[in-house]
Amino acid sequence: MTRYIIRRLLFLPLILFGVTILIFGILQLLDPAERAALYVKDVPKNPNAVKQVIQKYGLDKPIYQQYADWIGKVVRGDLGWSRTAQRPVTEAILYYFPATLELALLSILPIILGGVFLGVQAAVHRDKAIDHSARVFSMIGTSFPSFVFALLMLMIFYANLQWFPPGRLSDEMTRVVNDPSFHQYSGMYTLDGILNARADVTADALRHLFLPVLTLAFINWAIFVRVTRTSMLDVLNQEYVRTARAKGLKESVVVNSHALRNALIPIATLGGLVFIGLLNGVIITETVYNFRGMGWFAANAALRLDVISVLGITLFSAALLVLANLVVDVLYGFLDPRVRVS
Repeated sequence: MTRYIIRRLLFLPLILFGVTILIFGILQLLDPAERAALYVKDVPKNPNAVKQVIQKYGLDKPIYQQYADWIGKVVRGDLGWSRTAQRPVTEAILYYFPATLELALLSILPIILGGVFLGVQAAVHRDKAIDHSARVFSMIGTSFPSFVFALLMLMIFYANLQWFPPGRLSDEMTRVVNDPSFHQYSGMYTLDGILNARADVTADALRHLFLPVLTLAFINWAIFVRVTRTSMLDVLNQEYVRTARAKGLKESVVVNSHALRNALIPIATLGGLVFIGLLNGVIITETVYNFRGMGWFAANAALRLDVISVLGITLFSAALLVLANLVVDVLYGFLDPRVRVS
């Protein structure tokens, strides 16, 4: 298993190197004057000021030297200036990412548990009412546009019932968390509310998180139900499962102890990919609910043609994706010994 992990680790630098080459190549499509404006807070107006910025950041050097300088800045955390967030890109990412992390953590558990439970029940009770219901639900979920569902939930639960508002916090709780006496340990308001002994902050944050979590759960439940059902049906037809039944074992033991573990192998991969997709920012969901996380930041940066912010988010997301794939590969190896042997 150690050699398996080491082999996976050796691929990480190569993949990240390829990503940096791609992003640097996109930057090279801009002329030096346009690139100079990406690294400073105030865009220079006169040609002499532009020339000084170009020389300061080495944008007139040979391309290989520019790449080396750019990589050095990336390693130091200097990704340029975000005109969208009015702060350095690195600071902006660190500011918006906790919101997305909070949303992802609260979404992934109901997504996996709900999807796996319904998928298992559909497979075990094949061609019965629960199976037909699960298949219809899966079909609706995969074909229903996420922005339509999000807008529908907003109309019902906010515009009409006034139960679950958009945003991250109410105005009153926003003033509380911005007060110097409130310590923002993580940037996740549900957790920070607990750590500051402010149950009102945690409750308000959960109230604002309900609709985004519901939307993400609905979208991804359908995928998990379909994959789990297919995987379970395949496993339930295996010889060792039929042998377990022939020995007179209870159906619950056959399903939970013999079939489910092997059926979870593709589900673990799917869960890892879905989670990293949530971490990278669910643009539509965060935009519709005005939930200011990475997706919201990326959408606004793109609308404002804030190239350096978009590229910074891309680099950060690529690094997350590479690490997540490593974790999924290792988890896959633990679950399936055949992967380690091969």
